[in-house]
Amino acid sequence: MSSTSPGYGITIRVEGPPSAQPVAEVTNAIIAAGASITALDVVESHLDHVVIDVTCDAIDADHAERISEAISQRPDLTVRKVSDRTFLLHLGGKIEVVSKVPLKTRDDLSRAYTPGVARISQAIAKDPSDARRLTIKRNTVAVVTDGSAVLGLGNIGPAAALPVMEGKAALFKRFADVDAWPVCLDTQDVDEIVRTVQIIAPVYGGINLEDISAPRCFEIEARLRDLLDIPVFHDDQHGTAIVVLAALKNALKFVKKDLATATIIMSGAGAAGTAVANLLRTAGATSILAFDKEGAVGDFAGTIHDAMAGADIFIGVSAPNVITEADVKSMAAGSIVFALANPDPEIDPVIARKYAAVVATGRSDQPNQINNVLAFPGIFRGLLDGRITKITDEMLVAASDAISECVSADQLNANFIIPSVFDPRVVTNVAAAVRKFG
Repeated sequence: MSSTSPGYGITIRVEGPPSAQPVAEVTNAIIAAGASITALDVVESHLDHVVIDVTCDAIDADHAERISEAISQRPDLTVRKVSDRTFLLHLGGKIEVVSKVPLKTRDDLSRAYTPGVARISQAIAKDPSDARRLTIKRNTVAVVTDGSAVLGLGNIGPAAALPVMEGKAALFKRFADVDAWPVCLDTQDVDEIVRTVQIIAPVYGGINLEDISAPRCFEIEARLRDLLDIPVFHDDQHGTAIVVLAALKNALKFVKKDLATATIIMSGAGAAGTAVANLLRTAGATSILAFDKEGAVGDFAGTIHDAMAGADIFIGVSAPNVITEADVKSMAAGSIVFALANPDPEIDPVIARKYAAVVATGRSDQPNQINNVLAFPGIFRGLLDGRITKITDEMLVAASDAISECVSADQLNANFIIPSVFDPRVVTNVAAAVRKFG
């Protein structure tokens, strides 16, 4: 992959003499270094020097360093400062608690806190179901992780997982007005995780498990679903599966093939891969051959490269560069490639598009992004509003249908098989589909 990304955006403050035309010099240096300029401002202008802030997107952290070095090498330019825009966005965290009620007078305090709040506590003690009506429980989700499988970074621990969980909470609020909070646990013991979530559950209306490695995630989810009277959803499994199925349905419409007869090759048999395969089978798929790092999961004797020949669909939820250009070329006519490893997919999508009719990735800088934010906000909005305590495969398929139907027949094309995450119909339609199971 060689695309620039806002995730590696930097702002460089540069100084130079007016006679050297520093704006043109900076622009030329950045373009020559292969970056994308997104903003340029002259912040100071004097007779003897000009100060410029130029913002650009890089490919990765090393590329960002090369860009600033390229500017420094221009004899008339001086780099004063380089700011990483992603780090700046995260300073102090991304979420906060804001009171929903005014606290301006003594009367306000008397009602929101003591003595008035005691009456609310007594009411809940008398009827525990009132907690949902009289507290944040009705609209609050715990985003629970142990930091063992964060993004594609692996087992980096709870503190390093916190920025991701904060981001998840921000997405809950932005897209579904659900109040979510990170719960990053300093343990990777299944019993401790289950017990901890069980004893904090009274505060929450739902539990979203996140970035917990397989196979422990399966047991944790199953045990919590049995123990708790609130819904438990493992987004890495079910969120991924919902969006993959939604996109695949539309891709199959475009290439005029049927899920029941299509041959599907999968790379990755962990949490996401297992859930995707199970949901595809629930939806009617009959021919799925999965591979993990040890080889085929099943009786198939060959490699994934052998299996790709003549296949209709490839779904990757594994690691970069698992398949080759020759593999995609060997697939059936009208093939579909979902290379979803993030940030670097199983095959460069530019190469895959040379042969495949439809290509999707997990990246926001490519068309057809398979993004879980299409699923989990609406799922929990529907679960909370419908007071639903259990999640079923039929509910997940219905949510998938709600997403895929947001792409109309006249919109459907090779580069638009899944709606934008900013399409307001997505959350509304998914929530409505989920509420029907209440």
